[in-house]
Amino acid sequence: MKPGKTKHNRHFSWGIFLAGLLLLAVSMSTLAQRVYTLEECIQLALENNIRIKQSRLEVENTELSQLQSKLDLLPSLNAGSSHSIGWGRALDMATYDYVDKQTKSTYFNISSDLSLFSGFQKLNTIKQRRADYLAAKYSADKIQNDVSLTVAGAYLQILFSRELLNNARLQADITAQQMERTRKLVEAGTLAHGSYLDVQAQLANEEVAVVQFTNQLNLAYLDLLQLLELKAGTPFEIEVPPLEITSEPSLLPVDMIYHKAIEFMPEIKSAEQQYLSSRQSLNIARGSRSPSLSLSAALGTSFSDQIRVSNNPFDGDYNKIKPFRDQWTDNRNATLSFRFNVPIFNAYQISSYIGKSRIGLMNADYNLQLSKNTLRKNVETAYADALSAHSTYVARGKSLASLRESFHYTEQKFNVGMVNAIDYNLAKSQLAKSESELLSAKYDYLFKLKILDFYLGRPLTFNEKEKNTRE
Repeated sequence: MKPGKTKHNRHFSWGIFLAGLLLLAVSMSTLAQRVYTLEECIQLALENNIRIKQSRLEVENTELSQLQSKLDLLPSLNAGSSHSIGWGRALDMATYDYVDKQTKSTYFNISSDLSLFSGFQKLNTIKQRRADYLAAKYSADKIQNDVSLTVAGAYLQILFSRELLNNARLQADITAQQMERTRKLVEAGTLAHGSYLDVQAQLANEEVAVVQFTNQLNLAYLDLLQLLELKAGTPFEIEVPPLEITSEPSLLPVDMIYHKAIEFMPEIKSAEQQYLSSRQSLNIARGSRSPSLSLSAALGTSFSDQIRVSNNPFDGDYNKIKPFRDQWTDNRNATLSFRFNVPIFNAYQISSYIGKSRIGLMNADYNLQLSKNTLRKNVETAYADALSAHSTYVARGKSLASLRESFHYTEQKFNVGMVNAIDYNLAKSQLAKSESELLSAKYDYLFKLKILDFYLGRPLTFNEKEKNTRE
């Protein structure tokens, strides 16, 4: 008895140990699978999206160009040195005769240039670079908005797929229960055996639908993971907010939505800055016709092995080379010069430059008008889509209510043998289809409302109870 008890206790201990490991693994898996809200998904996409990172690099690039345009107002300062070795005929600095010999010389210089006036080109360049920087910044904001809307759409697609899957599972459960009731009715002689087979086939079809909607949900999660630049298989779950449509839409007038959107939408701001940049480009081109004035200054000195301490052949220092420190002082030279340039004829280059800049300004103006027209069309389309989606949702709701009553009546008749299984399955399929259509209309309407909220500058969130687009 004692050895048996020991073996039993040992198995019991191993069972507790394995159960503990299983519980620990489940706990770690639960902790690793974080639940993300829509705002967190959008923030993660903004941090990981490659296009957004590239747009930020472009902003940094234009910011550096803007800084460089300001620094171009400062004078330049450069220093240089050169050393040369020569062979062959060279001028003897003492006798001024040409002799065949090797020579060495070194030259040092420092110079500075400053543009005093150039038709205000540098000032206009600063303004142009400023506009380019803002245009790039707003373009980056536009990319972020596009990514945010795409993430919101993918988030809603997951919620939609979840409800479709839950609905399919519910339908399969109902059919399974009905199949059991049908079996009992067949055994009681109330229904033919074929009715049981028809309900069984219906259950098989609905189980296939469950598999299909499961795959659809998995693909929806995969789409969102890819938008967030996360690897497939990453532990990931989204928050399921309560999304209910409880009131009639009370939308702002479409013109008011458009005027609000035009004040802050980044694509409009970017087009405006691109227009300002083109206008400054025309001013720069016109400045090319203006006279220019610049200032240059230079300071230099040199050393040569041909300069002797004395040029007198009878002097004892005749063959000695003048020391470097003496030549550094004696050979110094300084210059200060003003340069005035008046463009008269340059093969029509300036006129062509101005003409192209003027065309560029006109094209930028057209792009601005096109951006505004595109925004207006998008707002009008979103507004019409929201109204249409709500009407569709209401109609689908009424249709579903009627089909539920009709199916309930058909189900009662089927249970007493007054309706065959084919009619029952048809009524049930119509009910399931109507429920799916209502879900589709619901999420389509919610997404359209989010688009209108987006044009009104409202954050994309589902934390609060769903509200219509109104003041």
